[in-house]
Amino acid sequence: MVDPTRFFLPLKLTAAGGTDIGKVRRHNEDAILLRPDLALFILADGAGGHNAGNVASALATTAIANFFESTGHGAEEPDLDAFGLSIAARRLAASLQKANDDILEIAKTSNKLRGMGTTAVALSLFPKTGQVHVAHVGDSRCYRWREGMLEQLTHDHSLINDALEMRPDIDDKALAKLPQNVVTRALGMEPNVRVSVRTYRILAGDKYLMCSDGLSDTLDEDTLSDVLAVDRSSDEIVRTLIVKSLEQGARDNIAAVVISCALDAGAVAVPRVPVLVRRPSSAPPPGGAVDGDPEIVILSEDDVDGQIHVVPSDTADDGVIEALEDFSKNR
Repeated sequence: MVDPTRFFLPLKLTAAGGTDIGKVRRHNEDAILLRPDLALFILADGAGGHNAGNVASALATTAIANFFESTGHGAEEPDLDAFGLSIAARRLAASLQKANDDILEIAKTSNKLRGMGTTAVALSLFPKTGQVHVAHVGDSRCYRWREGMLEQLTHDHSLINDALEMRPDIDDKALAKLPQNVVTRALGMEPNVRVSVRTYRILAGDKYLMCSDGLSDTLDEDTLSDVLAVDRSSDEIVRTLIVKSLEQGARDNIAAVVISCALDAGAVAVPRVPVLVRRPSSAPPPGGAVDGDPEIVILSEDDVDGQIHVVPSDTADDGVIEALEDFSKNR
């Protein structure tokens, strides 16, 4: 028996993806990009119709991959930065930020492209270290199927979810009056976009499903789980999901990407390499707050004056306030 704390077995990834225009749409604004050479997989759902949502989604997938490729670090580079954050996860989130910048820039060049936007979800998998980073903006989703259980790894950036977070006691009638299927974050909408990113451990047998709302709106989680549970190739799973979605009358574009993780037939247990951490001389000490730091900082986006709330208040010295104001202005 291999001790998982000291050794790992490299995994083999197989991926496939597909899109369909759906039953009603005149244009397919969904886009996917599979880069197994980078262990990077991207799905985007364009918005805007005549405002070139298809251009936005295609541009997003390309920009993410280009950034990811051009900023790749070598094997000797550290895994974590000086703050204990994953460099690869930050890189993935930054790639979506770069895509946002590119879409905004291209939108300025033509009236036809003005106002285009797209949701996006991207996975970066490291089968040799057993980690997967998931980044997303909007309601394009990522699910993980593991040992018969389906789990949604992303949290939709939607009007309904935002309303529930801000007012969890909101009356159901009031909630029902809000527009459904409306996203509150998308690439190409404003200069600053908040990208959600999480890191998970990969296990042999895992299957990851990325999809647009055209699929998740027509197939419930039981159906998704049943399809993923069958021992089929990633390509067969994708085709089955799209067919089932069309059979349910999918009105929107449909996009799906499936990544299956399995033990490499010729894999040999490899000793785990200690996590490398970048610690420049100016880095703060790891773990916990430094004496004198605030315990709570709230940057109020909705306040007219853009107030900064600091607790305890006596920790809000000039240096802290200046740093927070600079960060707030540039986010």
